[in-house]
Amino acid sequence: MRADAKTRLLRTGARIVHQKGFNDAGLQEILEEAQVPKGSFYFYFKSKEDFGLQLIDYYAGFFLNKADEMSDAEDGTYLERLKRYLDWQGDYMEANGYQGGCPFGNLSQEMADRNDRFREKLQDIFSRLRDRVAEVLTAAQKAGEIDPALEPRETADCILSAWQGVLIQMKVAKSGYSRKAFHHMIFDRLLAPPAGKQRETDVQP
Repeated sequence: MRADAKTRLLRTGARIVHQKGFNDAGLQEILEEAQVPKGSFYFYFKSKEDFGLQLIDYYAGFFLNKADEMSDAEDGTYLERLKRYLDWQGDYMEANGYQGGCPFGNLSQEMADRNDRFREKLQDIFSRLRDRVAEVLTAAQKAGEIDPALEPRETADCILSAWQGVLIQMKVAKSGYSRKAFHHMIFDRLLAPPAGKQRETDVQP
C-alpha cells in the first residue's frame, strides 16, 4: 500500500535534508521525488520552516524507538545494548562512505544559530535521548556492570556529546578511527567494570 502524501513528503525530505542540509534542500526537489503537488504540501505544512520542525519529530520517532530498544531488549548486558545503539549509526555511516552523520547534529550545526524554534526542538530531542541513555546506565549500575559512583545523566551527556564529535570526525577523515578511539575510552575506561569485577567478555577461555 502506497504511503500517504504527508508520509512521502517527510520520508523524502528526511533523506534529502540528511544529504544536503535543510537550507540547500529545495522544496521543488522534495515535491517531485515524493510525487506530491505543491498544493498538497501547504495542506500539511504552513511553511518550509514548519516542514523542518515536523521533520525533526519524524527523525525523533525513529531515533527514540531505537533508543527504547536498549531497555526493552533482553539479550546482552546493558552496556552491550548501549554499544548496539551507537553502532547502528556508525555502521550506517561506514556503509555509506562516511556520509550523513546524525541528522540532529547536522541540523544543530546548521540551524541552531539561525532559528530558535529549531534550536529549542533539537535541544528537547537531545535531552530525551540523554534520558534514555541515563536510564540504561542506571540499570547497568544496579546490575553491577559499571562504577556506582558515576552520575548517570552527567555520564550520558558526556557520552552523547563525545559521540556527536565522533560522527563529525568520521565525515571529515572518511575513517572509523575516531569511532574505535571512542569505544576504547568510553567502554574500556569510563564504563570499565568496578574494581575487582570482570565482564564476561573480558574473561579469557
